[in-house]
Amino acid sequence: MKLPLSLCSLVAAASAIGLAAEAPAQARAAEFAPRGGQELPPYLQCVPYAREVSGVSIYGDAHTWWEQAAGRYERGNVPRVGAVMAFRPTGKMRLGHVAAVSKIIDSRTVLLDHANWSPINGRRGQIERNVRAVDVSRDNDWSKVRVWYHPLQGLGKTAWPVHGFIYSKAVINREPFERDIAPQPPVRVAIAKKPSRGFMSAFADVGRHKAKQPAHTAAHVHRPQRAAKPIAERSTAVQQPADPFAAIVSKYDPAR
Repeated sequence: MKLPLSLCSLVAAASAIGLAAEAPAQARAAEFAPRGGQELPPYLQCVPYAREVSGVSIYGDAHTWWEQAAGRYERGNVPRVGAVMAFRPTGKMRLGHVAAVSKIIDSRTVLLDHANWSPINGRRGQIERNVRAVDVSRDNDWSKVRVWYHPLQGLGKTAWPVHGFIYSKAVINREPFERDIAPQPPVRVAIAKKPSRGFMSAFADVGRHKAKQPAHTAAHVHRPQRAAKPIAERSTAVQQPADPFAAIVSKYDPAR
């Protein structure tokens, strides 16, 4: 039975809405996959990355981490290596953000490992390692921070509100993500143990030069001298040096 055109359009629209609703659900399931999963979501969120790197086993949106950590993990406002910096939700960042502290620089500066912060090469969901975060709070309590923003190649202009730090019981673990940002191996140049053919060929004439010299005979045979040719008939070609080492040097003439 053929359906009217308007009814077909409604069916197609309903199918499209169903697919659109399913996609975020699948992405959310991938985002909160258990630790040690084989596949990472193509659009990496901050939550699974912070969980894998820090070892803080909390699931759910980033803005819920601070409350979930109560009673399970130690919390505070002093940064430590391996701790999770928990950002408060704001109008620009409704779901909050979490990042792992990778290094302490001074009382107001740390380095962070986090994901899905800066757009890099036109794409979000990128991993950033050892990027700077600066405490800009009045009391140095890390309640407001400015974070490195890749498009600016410097600190972002926004002072983001922060709950504090969730202290992990593990060390920073980047191994699950090494395949995504693998360093290139150093280039090694092989050193030849034997001289090159060009070098050997330059010295090959030394033995030949000695072999061509006439051997001395026991009795000297007197031979009449030939008359010298007129100067006009002499060849103008440059004579090769008699010294064999001079011949070698001539082969490496830099003017060539």
